[in-house]
Amino acid sequence: MISIHEQINVVYGYLHGLWRYRWSALFISWVVAICGWFYVYSLPDQYLAKATVHIDTTSVMQPLLKGLTIEQNPESEMALMTRILLSRDNLLTVMRETDMDLGVDNPAAREAMVGQLAGSIKVNALTSDPRRPTSIYEIKYDSKSAEMAFKVVFNLLNALIENTLNSGRIDTAMAEEFLDEQILDYEQRLRKGEERLAEFKKQNVGFMPDEKGGYYARLSAQQGAIDVTKSALRLAKQRYREISQQLTGEKPVLGTNTATATKLRTYQQQLNDLLLQFTEEHPDVKAMRARIAEVQKGVDGGDYNTGNIGDDSELNPIYQDLKIEESRARVEVGTLQVQLAEQQQKLAELKGSIDIIPQVEADLVRLNRDYDITKSRYLSLVERRESARMAQKVEKNNSELIFRVVDAPIVPLLPSGPNRPLLLTGVFVAAILSGLAWMVFRFLLHPTFVDFKQMQKMIDLPVLGTISLQLSAEIMRQRRLHLMTFLLVVLLMFGSFAAAVIYQQQGSVQVRMLLSAFGIGS
Repeated sequence: MISIHEQINVVYGYLHGLWRYRWSALFISWVVAICGWFYVYSLPDQYLAKATVHIDTTSVMQPLLKGLTIEQNPESEMALMTRILLSRDNLLTVMRETDMDLGVDNPAAREAMVGQLAGSIKVNALTSDPRRPTSIYEIKYDSKSAEMAFKVVFNLLNALIENTLNSGRIDTAMAEEFLDEQILDYEQRLRKGEERLAEFKKQNVGFMPDEKGGYYARLSAQQGAIDVTKSALRLAKQRYREISQQLTGEKPVLGTNTATATKLRTYQQQLNDLLLQFTEEHPDVKAMRARIAEVQKGVDGGDYNTGNIGDDSELNPIYQDLKIEESRARVEVGTLQVQLAEQQQKLAELKGSIDIIPQVEADLVRLNRDYDITKSRYLSLVERRESARMAQKVEKNNSELIFRVVDAPIVPLLPSGPNRPLLLTGVFVAAILSGLAWMVFRFLLHPTFVDFKQMQKMIDLPVLGTISLQLSAEIMRQRRLHLMTFLLVVLLMFGSFAAAVIYQQQGSVQVRMLLSAFGIGS
């Protein structure tokens, strides 16, 4: 472990070695400082002209017209206007109005000037309140000429206001014209779609889906109807069989008497009344004729009719009622059989159209889809056109962007740059570091030793002895004189730095006058 005494010797050895090259390091520092200060003084003054404008995007009519007109985003619109403001055409206009392009005689130089002008103009948003769509923007431009800086900012401010106020009306008119063209195009598409749809329906009558649904829904519904009819037919046949069995146990006539003839006359009168109201095919008419026919057959093989029925015969009412019910059940069975046959025929027709109807339905869905899309876009375009027209009417009386110039541009009296005190300080620090770097470099090339231990470690050989240096009084006096001179030169350097900072404006003027006298600089 290295002791503190050894560490002190090491540090002292480094300092002693560096101290040997103090004069050359000081000379280098002076050279760097003087050259750097001269360059800083030669930099031309920069004049900053700026204008602050408040852009109010609030409008009294805005909440009233919400959803009726086209809602614009003021921030996006302002970002777009900033790009337009720094566009090539706009910058060329500014160059012509400020006479910046008088000395330009070729397109390449003009393009270079446009790029330089665009890089020097700054448009920044100073504040932005997220609760209200208002912003404060600042336009700045640096130039070697105070008058030129003012002209550029003044023309940019006018261009910003004019372009922003006019762009909304121009864009709305262009949008309305574009919408009119699109609406006309979609009207033609809509008409053609309607014609195709009507022609398709005309060519595929009978294969189109109805209120029951598509092909498979109709097929399923028809199969379900057949199942229901079959079930009802089974029940009707069972009822018919039961009634027929009940008829086998009943006799049509109980006896012959006057009441029988009265009943037959009553039945005949009822039949006549029914014929006045219904046709021969009506179930009640058929049932009444069946009842009269049974009575006319006679009892026990006798032959009875309306004119020769005996007074002692009597019809069986239970038999007559069962006969009527049997007739009704037979009619119901026949009706259900006809209905089942028709339903089965329809089902067979649907199954036979399995290769036609689904394709027709698919084509119909496609035509309807295309038609609905075209119609939806057409209605949307019409709605947007009405919104554009209303927005154009609103813009004639009210603008969403209201410009208020907070700080108008003025001709700057004092230069805004360069920051010479900061640059002079940086040069001074660089000069000192250059001198220190030179001392370290020389010491690394030619190291020195202050005691024999350092030498012994470096050469790895035994040191036999050391000889102390004895300085005379004259040498000591010369060393003190050299030290005082060095410190005086160092103080002079710091004093020169302070004077360079204090009189930086006057020094800059003198240096630039000197360079102008030799034809250097502008």
